[in-house]
Amino acid sequence: MRPTGEADRLSLARAMAAAAQEMDAALDVLLPPAEGPEARLYAAMRYAAIGGGKRLRGFLVLEGARQFSASRAAALRVAAAVEMVHAYSLVHDDLPAMDDDDLRRGKPTVHRAFDEATAILAGDALQAHAFTVLAEEDTHSDPAVRAELVRCLSRAAGPRGMCGGQMLDMLAEEAESPLDEIAIGRLQTMKTGKLIEFSAEAGAILGKAPAPLRHALCCYGRDLGAAFQIADDLLDATATEAETGKRTGKDAGAGKATLVGLLGLDRARLQAERLVAQAKDHLDGLGERAGLLRALADFVIERRS
Repeated sequence: MRPTGEADRLSLARAMAAAAQEMDAALDVLLPPAEGPEARLYAAMRYAAIGGGKRLRGFLVLEGARQFSASRAAALRVAAAVEMVHAYSLVHDDLPAMDDDDLRRGKPTVHRAFDEATAILAGDALQAHAFTVLAEEDTHSDPAVRAELVRCLSRAAGPRGMCGGQMLDMLAEEAESPLDEIAIGRLQTMKTGKLIEFSAEAGAILGKAPAPLRHALCCYGRDLGAAFQIADDLLDATATEAETGKRTGKDAGAGKATLVGLLGLDRARLQAERLVAQAKDHLDGLGERAGLLRALADFVIERRS
């Protein structure tokens, strides 16, 4: 396994910045400003989804699709759909009934910029619209591919994925005894990892990749998602609000179940590094073409936002 060098990091930074612009352009088309009574809802959806953020999930879709020469236009639609689902989850996560946050991506959260009811509806609408985008023929000419994308994203976002993980997270705050490492790993896999895993797999679905390579990207996404969540918890414990663009130190204050809280900073960081190494090993079958995916794995634990 070749280590990631400075040239790889620079290439990744340029690629991610360019991809973020492409995704914002795609979201601008897929979420056009509206007139009439629904204009406020569309404004809230656009506020939540367009601009800001690392676009890591969407970038995974685009890079996965590139491995198998899938259409860039189609991949951008899937990337935009994933980013809509991610944005919806953040809008709802920030609500007073959940984490009650005032800041997200360096600006007021949606329920602060608009109001709580509009934020709930904007999140609902972003999720629904994501599946509309996946189901449309422009996403892929093969209806079986579109159906598989819908099936896998709904599974990643539903009760056995992101929503279920959020429920476990809330229950953990009320538990009489702290969760062990296995339980925390399951919680974080569901809440964060499943959507990242789908994002890595989506390009293989679009490109009708051979089963072993699709499985390899799934495994890469699974380990990357686990490392990403540990890195997020490390940032919450060590970074400033200015660096992250959101409130920090909230996990410890809320008594949230994290591997950082259970293992401590050093052991949690080592665990994230092991996961990144495993993630990169899964890409061996893709050769040098997967260089940006390898660099992305290192970026996940080196980032400061």
